[in-house]
Amino acid sequence: MVSCPICGKSVSQLKINDHIDSDCQSFIEEPSSSPAESSSQKGPVPSIFQPASARKASAHSSLSKDSPSRPTSTPRPLNGKRSFVQEAEQDRNGPTQPVGESMEPQAKRPKVNAFQKAAPLAERMRPKTLDEVCGQELVGSNGVLRGLIEQDRVPSMILWGSAGTGKTTIARVIASMVGSRFVEINSTSTGVAECKKIFTEARSELGLTGRKTIIFCDEIHRFSKSQQDVFLGPVESGQVTLIGATTENPSFKVQSALLSRCRTFTLAKLTDEDVNSILHRALKVEGPSYSPSELVDDELVQYLANFADGDARTSLNLLELAMDLSKRPGMTKEDLKRSLTKTLVYDRAGDQHYDTISAFHKSLRGSDPDAALYYLARMIQSGEDPLYIARRLIVVASEDIGLADNTMLTLAISTHSAVEKIGLPEARINLAHATVAMALSKKSTRSYRGLNNAFAALNEPGVAGLPIPIHLRNAPTKLMKEMGYGKEYKYNPNYVDGRVQQDYLPDKLLGRMFLEDLDLGERRDPDLNRT
Repeated sequence: MVSCPICGKSVSQLKINDHIDSDCQSFIEEPSSSPAESSSQKGPVPSIFQPASARKASAHSSLSKDSPSRPTSTPRPLNGKRSFVQEAEQDRNGPTQPVGESMEPQAKRPKVNAFQKAAPLAERMRPKTLDEVCGQELVGSNGVLRGLIEQDRVPSMILWGSAGTGKTTIARVIASMVGSRFVEINSTSTGVAECKKIFTEARSELGLTGRKTIIFCDEIHRFSKSQQDVFLGPVESGQVTLIGATTENPSFKVQSALLSRCRTFTLAKLTDEDVNSILHRALKVEGPSYSPSELVDDELVQYLANFADGDARTSLNLLELAMDLSKRPGMTKEDLKRSLTKTLVYDRAGDQHYDTISAFHKSLRGSDPDAALYYLARMIQSGEDPLYIARRLIVVASEDIGLADNTMLTLAISTHSAVEKIGLPEARINLAHATVAMALSKKSTRSYRGLNNAFAALNEPGVAGLPIPIHLRNAPTKLMKEMGYGKEYKYNPNYVDGRVQQDYLPDKLLGRMFLEDLDLGERRDPDLNRT
């Protein structure tokens, strides 16, 4: 039994619709006095059973009861949770305090300064303007990149430079100066789907507010081909501005299609003077907070600047560590230098890998054993693969020494075998043996230059397809023998000293010489007369 929302009379729940359709005249039943039936009448009538007029009247009644003139209290939930409506209401009106309960004070939010203090010194000292960027003429007063930034004509670009030269700093300063939306991504956590989502947001931002989006890809050379390809369309259309940073040669590590859509800017390696000024600026700003001992003086700062090898981040991290270690009792400057040196990490990746092995090879070619040993030690110290060095020695043995000393090729192969069997650290002795022997050996490039001359001839029109002389052709079948293949060929071992009158080159190349007479060239260095 339920109560009719219009007339209030008792009606069977199954007949409520029929009762309302009869204008509350039919299907009326007398109320029962049993507890079960009376309890069923007290429940509210579901809105699905109410006519449109009744629902409007009910809504009007509820609005009049909840008018602002009558303050209401929010009922407490039975299960200890708030409904979504209550949370939304509290977000609009602020926190409410139930009657009779004390409200505990809210914990204060941590200030941004707390996070800044937790950041390393290198991050805290990161330049905020282009004027604070040190050692980069690109963003100097007359720099090409600075002019583009000030004119708000920032193109998509690749910043190529060593670690700690300011690639990330310049990208962040660019975003702050032009007022663009700045998004940083990396290859490990940003896939193709995430990149497409960023492009969609950038398109919406540009359409609604006119604000551009700059996407900064740190270590872009680590992005896969599919990750790089997804940037082609948005970058070409100007939907986003891409700033990629890399420590490796972009010609080898960045897709050519993406590279053609970007301008490449090479950042100069910081000099020791640049790093020195950065460290002194850090001491001036952060020194009072650390209160370092007298050990952190100009001499130590210059030592750190020299050891950082143009890496501002490394130098600042070492300075921060030095300021902490200098407070320890009994610490001397030599102990401090020794402790800091152990923290240095040698990077054998990127262009440093190729530049060092190139310098090693050229030192051997120039017969300078001291320079060759220096670069050898540098590669071993940096953790270079010793077999890679041994393979290069095999190349040097034929390319640069060649016919002048044929035993060097055997020595190089033996060195490779020794390194493979022994390994470091003992194998460094085998590498030094072969390095010094090759540096002191006479040099001859006759065979190497002769091969290059033959390759050059093949580039001439019609030379690569010249027919082989018929007397030099192989004749494994009867038909070939009948065609004259191999006929009139003179077998040299059958003649005295193997000497015969016979041509071996195609007719068009007869008389052409590829192997030169001299072991080395004929040019003279004018600088030799000055020493």
